[in-house]
Amino acid sequence: MAIEIERKFLITDAGVLAGREGVSIEQGYLPVEDPMSVRIRILETAGDARALLTMKKGQSARRRLEFEYAIPVADARVLLEEACGAARIRKTRYRITWAGRDWDLDRFEDANAPLCLAEVELDAEDDRVTLPPWVGRDVTDDVRLLNSRLCRRPLAQWPDEERHALLGDLS
Repeated sequence: MAIEIERKFLITDAGVLAGREGVSIEQGYLPVEDPMSVRIRILETAGDARALLTMKKGQSARRRLEFEYAIPVADARVLLEEACGAARIRKTRYRITWAGRDWDLDRFEDANAPLCLAEVELDAEDDRVTLPPWVGRDVTDDVRLLNSRLCRRPLAQWPDEERHALLGDLS
């Protein structure tokens, strides 16, 4: 059984992304009941594209079952258009190694800009993590920031007070 254990943080200094090559991601979600999500994702870098179908089921804020399968890109494009509709996320993902761990840094686009999040996968929920200087508040438990939720209620739809409470001067 595949288990995903991760923590998620706001990025406080997006300058860490400057000059780095990222992977462009477009993803959408098939309509299913929470806490299950089924994601269609197309990843593109330097003209190369691949697609994934991912199923996740929440067990806790930090721990989820995760199953991921490669699918044809053409099939993913049809599913994004026909099954996911307009509720999609576009972001660029960067990978940075810090203190022996790989961090995925996502810069969201469109209605979720200027949100930037950093995720680190762990072996156990109680693993200690050395935080890099470019991360801020731990937002692991903030379900509003799940990609599946940002698809349905992007940052641009949040009331100004709610958005400012999250991002502060970053917005």
